[in-house]
Amino acid sequence: MAIGRDIRRRTYAEKASDELAGLAQRGVCMGGNAFSSVLVAKGQLSDDEMAGAEPFSGADGAALKASLARLGYPPEDWATLLTVSDAGEPLSPELLREAIAALDPATLILCDDTASAAVREAFADELVAIEELPVAMLEPGYIAYVRGIRTMSLGGFAGALVSPQLKQLMWARLKQLPPLGEPF
Repeated sequence: MAIGRDIRRRTYAEKASDELAGLAQRGVCMGGNAFSSVLVAKGQLSDDEMAGAEPFSGADGAALKASLARLGYPPEDWATLLTVSDAGEPLSPELLREAIAALDPATLILCDDTASAAVREAFADELVAIEELPVAMLEPGYIAYVRGIRTMSLGGFAGALVSPQLKQLMWARLKQLPPLGEPF
């Protein structure tokens, strides 16, 4: 029995690796643990990131890591996604949907308005069915369930780091997204 389980795990890992490699070849920029429960996305890059630095390697990434750790997420339990390609162009809605589906997070955190707009376009058919307009529009601070993924826009996380009041606002929003319990 253990041998069959090991083969199955290896098969799943190889399939995920192939999917992610195919996405990367098509310009999708991802990082972190592809099997994590939380996916953090952004579309507005810092000057350092535009110059080639790893996404989320600056102050925003450090603040997000600290916030997620404080909420109880293990440090290895998050992945990153840019809603722009490695060439700086917005991902097509279809490619963004495919990337999110491949990463299959339980929680999607949209760090800026660019990421929110991209996800709004990619999941327009699902969002139109949500009755509450602020939720359907992925307005900052509201939780929407999109294809079973708990989704929240923070509304300018990186820019909020310069103001104590805005930092508190971001923390209040993030506190709405504690780790989810086991499904069984």
